[in-house]
Amino acid sequence: MAYQLMGTAKCKETQKAQRWLKERKVEFHFLDLDKKPLSPGELDNIAGAQGGPGNLVDTSSSIFQKAGLKYMDYDPRTELLEKPGLVKTPILREGKRSLVGFDPQKYKEFTHG
Repeated sequence: MAYQLMGTAKCKETQKAQRWLKERKVEFHFLDLDKKPLSPGELDNIAGAQGGPGNLVDTSSSIFQKAGLKYMDYDPRTELLEKPGLVKTPILREGKRSLVGFDPQKYKEFTHG
């Protein structure tokens, strides 16, 4: 199976996900979102599997706070494309399936289910 892990090299949760996958010898390709942000098509695919782009917005990120989005009515898809740092990470993806965030139990189900 071809898994793709998306995140940033500095993200602690992404680092945990990488370590978890490596320890279990799960083959994956890492995509650093700092170097290559999500394309509109990738964003739409992942957002569709997660119930919409609003579920991909990292409301705890400093970018979210600095932009004042908490107090605004905004289009999540537009903001995610314009500010790639707003994307919740890590994202584990296989085809049309995706999982956002790191949870060992969910990773186990996703990779072995």
